[in-house]
Amino acid sequence: MRLFTALLGAALAASVQAQTFPSKTVRFISGVTPGAASDTMARILAEKLSPVLGQPVIVENRLGAGGLVGAKYVAQQAEPDGHTIMMYASAFTVSTLLSPDVLNPKEMQAVATVATIPTVMITPPGKYKTVQDFVAAAKAAPGRLVCSDAGVGSATHMAFERFRFAAGFQALNVHTKGPSEAQTEVISGRADCYFALVFQAQKMRDAGKVSALVISAPKRSSLMPDLPTTVEAGYPNSDYNFWVGALVSSRTPRAIVERLHKEITSLVQSSEVSAQIRKLGAEPLAMSIAEFEAMIGRELKENAELIKKANIRAN
Repeated sequence: MRLFTALLGAALAASVQAQTFPSKTVRFISGVTPGAASDTMARILAEKLSPVLGQPVIVENRLGAGGLVGAKYVAQQAEPDGHTIMMYASAFTVSTLLSPDVLNPKEMQAVATVATIPTVMITPPGKYKTVQDFVAAAKAAPGRLVCSDAGVGSATHMAFERFRFAAGFQALNVHTKGPSEAQTEVISGRADCYFALVFQAQKMRDAGKVSALVISAPKRSSLMPDLPTTVEAGYPNSDYNFWVGALVSSRTPRAIVERLHKEITSLVQSSEVSAQIRKLGAEPLAMSIAEFEAMIGRELKENAELIKKANIRAN
């Protein structure tokens, strides 16, 4: 009887929360620096959500550990009432595997997808004409070609690892302190490849600083439509899906999760916000909550296998 009463009380409290939501300022927690793509998307959504929700919506940066510092705050410390939302990326399905003692992915609830940002394999200008040429060179000299990335577990790192296993070659992987350093390694010729975010790759290619060979994404990018995907180039299971999305504490009432999903997804599908997302070199992505949850579950399984195979360890 006591258990039933407690459960009923909790259900009633959740119902009241949902009916009064939002009742105060809503915060997007960003785990990256201001100006980064996912941070900018959070600010775009914050501006548009405020009049929809009838409350101020702000962005707060909590940096560290590949986004885990911010995510841990949302999952474990902030009130689980929908007023604190984590703007995370596919790093969620990597960082939580590399640092399970910091955050269990089950502590977070998928809310809404926002966008995908393809990565592009760039190489020193003119060194390789096609991705097949690159792979042939790598196989001819196992472990001698150098590929940079923006840090352990980053999208640029995981895209490289996924591609090299699918293509069947060995290379020396150099972890740098961030995108700028990783790009410089390729531009200078010290590195043979780097999987840059598509808008970065486009600027460098247009300036003649690099060659762009192939795109690591489920489909081609509207920003660089001439580039084939790694799968189209003949390497099955080689693409890496770099997404951006919103998550909340798994303790958040379902009705609030569904309200947030509805409002965020509606904005992502709007012509104005879609255009703003595309200007960032990203592709708008709208999914149901169930589809988002399934994608996360699938990536956690695949990334766990890749981390083990590549012997990836947190810094």
